[in-house]
Amino acid sequence: MDATDQKRLLREMLFARRFEERCAEAYHERQIGGFLHLYPGEEACAIGVLEKAQTGSDYVVTGYRDHIHAIKSGMDPKALMAELFGKEAGCSKGRGGSMHLFDPDVHFMGGYALVGGPFPLAAGFAKAIQLRGGQEISICFLGDGANNQGTFHETMNMASLWNLPVLFICENNLYGIGTAIERSTVEINQYKRVAPYGIEAAQCDGQDIDIVMSHAEKAVNYVREQRKPYFLELMTYRLRGHSMSDSGAYRSKEEVEEWAQRDPIGIYKRRLVEAGVVTEDEFHAMDKAVQDEIENEVVRYANECPEPRVEDVARYVYTEGGNNHG
Repeated sequence: MDATDQKRLLREMLFARRFEERCAEAYHERQIGGFLHLYPGEEACAIGVLEKAQTGSDYVVTGYRDHIHAIKSGMDPKALMAELFGKEAGCSKGRGGSMHLFDPDVHFMGGYALVGGPFPLAAGFAKAIQLRGGQEISICFLGDGANNQGTFHETMNMASLWNLPVLFICENNLYGIGTAIERSTVEINQYKRVAPYGIEAAQCDGQDIDIVMSHAEKAVNYVREQRKPYFLELMTYRLRGHSMSDSGAYRSKEEVEEWAQRDPIGIYKRRLVEAGVVTEDEFHAMDKAVQDEIENEVVRYANECPEPRVEDVARYVYTEGGNNHG
């Protein structure tokens, strides 16, 4: 990877961080309603994995902490922010909000509120690809807290049985809402849980984007070439609470500070500075440019977009254009 791409990846992670921080501000300003689950601390996961995928072609599905997966998949950040603001120009026309982003034009097939809900959907996309003889793959991002759902085991079984081209990415941030993984799960190494289903699996550091990309490239190539499932566990950490209503009081200050020292943006920035790829001044200029773009383009667009019309309140509940059921 050359210096241009390295700078781009650093900027993408920085954009992700500032975008989420601006979302938190907008939530407190009551511009964003409903639930809001943010991604700071985990940027290397979505960006690192999807850097090795064929975004816009491969199908991506994830849970409700979905903003950065959507952006990296190709969704316009302006349409995403407009959705969070409940505007008609949002990706789901202001009806879905943070937990229900969707953009089939770039094959981002949704963030979903139901814990464990994306598993069978990802397998379904993979089955459709298989039936039509396509070369795309299905990529399913999941959290460690979802893996005790029945859909996890049912999907792993069928994905292996049917040799489906689906890549499962477990973003293990050590907590299911406020419950530490060791209090809810016997086998805390999630990649080991797919062994009974004969699925190839690996675990790696999710805070270092170079490590993530290395493992993601192997995983993506395996699924694309072998047309079989693969499970990759990324060990990561969310620096904020589970949602905006979560203070994170169940975590010790020492634990949070320890993980903050392994901030993925800090790790990558230091590496690029030491390699002479970027200077401290260039990084600060990049940061300012990112914040200006988010404020002057993304947030401004969302603010200026029209609200959904009252007379359209019942639209998109049923298929439009009549029915053929006689």
